[in-house]
Amino acid sequence: MPITQILSDAQHRMSKAVEHLQHQLSRVRTGRASVAMLDGIRVNYYGTPTPLQQVGSISVPEPRLIVIQPWERSMLAEIEKAIKASDLGLNPTNDGAVLRIPIPPLTEERRKEIVKSCWKMAEEAKVAVRQVRRDALEQLKKAEKEEGFSEDDRRRAEEDVQRLTDRFIKDIDQIASRKEHEIMNE
Repeated sequence: MPITQILSDAQHRMSKAVEHLQHQLSRVRTGRASVAMLDGIRVNYYGTPTPLQQVGSISVPEPRLIVIQPWERSMLAEIEKAIKASDLGLNPTNDGAVLRIPIPPLTEERRKEIVKSCWKMAEEAKVAVRQVRRDALEQLKKAEKEEGFSEDDRRRAEEDVQRLTDRFIKDIDQIASRKEHEIMNE
């Protein structure tokens, strides 16, 4: 495998780890209402676990309120049950037509727990990036033997892989810091 392909593959896989972290952090509750908070919730739709977004429309009319309008009124109770069963700590109110979910302000203690959880997710992303680095370095050593390129070329490529790794780890730290700032200051 050519060096450029190994580097390109490593960069692609590292960027996927960062994208995954961003997706995970978008679902973290910050004290402000967001449709993404409800992404992981599945509703029992006639015996089939179905994503919440597929059984009703979700809107955020105010910064601390989410409103869910189910496509079928009979689904109100199921949606309410699924939200209460989630680990989000939300308490929806059912008025017979829509569900209103007030987002309570976060306590300082809860904010710190959420920040800790965010940094744990960031560390998992860093581990994934380092795993990609390790794989790329192994591929370079293997390619050096099989393709016969010089040891200097391999070392330069290893330095490029390390620079990529450092860049993506720095990106992960910045993303987690921004999320921490968002959580602690809203």
